[in-house]
Amino acid sequence: MTSGIAELRGKRYDLDLPSMRDRVSPEEWEARVNLAACYRLVALWDMTDMIANHISVRVPGEPEHFLINAYGLLYEEISASNLVKIDFDGNIVDKPNFDYGVNRAGFVIHSAVHRARHEVDCVIHTHTPAGMAISAMKCGLLPMTQTAMRFSTVAYHDYEGVAVDLDEQKRIVDDLGAADLMILRNHGLLVVGPTVPQAFSNIYRAELACKAQLMAMAASTDLVLPSDEVIAKTNHLYRPEVRRPFGVLEWPALLRKLDRIDPTYRD
Repeated sequence: MTSGIAELRGKRYDLDLPSMRDRVSPEEWEARVNLAACYRLVALWDMTDMIANHISVRVPGEPEHFLINAYGLLYEEISASNLVKIDFDGNIVDKPNFDYGVNRAGFVIHSAVHRARHEVDCVIHTHTPAGMAISAMKCGLLPMTQTAMRFSTVAYHDYEGVAVDLDEQKRIVDDLGAADLMILRNHGLLVVGPTVPQAFSNIYRAELACKAQLMAMAASTDLVLPSDEVIAKTNHLYRPEVRRPFGVLEWPALLRKLDRIDPTYRD
């Protein structure tokens, strides 16, 4: 397993890289472009922790391989061609000609989820101030807003230290269960989705819900929570089979936004 820690002197960290487009299938290239766009969008909405954290997507046609960021790049530098392909054991299957590796915690968390949840193609993990604050609250995320109520089940995983031990993987997936959102206690947020657009919608809405809760609790006034019946009804209306998979309709508009700002995520 590559640790991502290397001596800077004499190493190749040039990001002027040749395109990977002709080296991969059209389906993988599309997945790469969408994943790179997701990194840029997470950066755009200020959900990053410098080079830390990770977003992954399963490689189409290669169910035991997934793409993830090279450890050392800012999210604003991620492009379709500088993503790294690894397997469930952390072996690098393909990467550009540079000396960046993969964050071990990223491998441990993401491989566990991809291995266990076959319907999940995208996993996003963040360390935002709002997400970390909610993760340290005994109450966790409250169903106090419509945005929070879209998550029918919020899973929780107790903090065990930096996630570098393989034996934690089973507890991560057991705690996640079938949920789309898991709060890693004293750590941050993790969301999953069947596609990159749907996973991005989940992290955007989870972050929004966390911010709203913190703002309301900081106002030092009594909170109003809907009844269990209203919460259940609201969540039902947010189910993809009832209305639509959230994130899919927005995705082309989000890509247009990125294209106006900086289209190099497509490189």
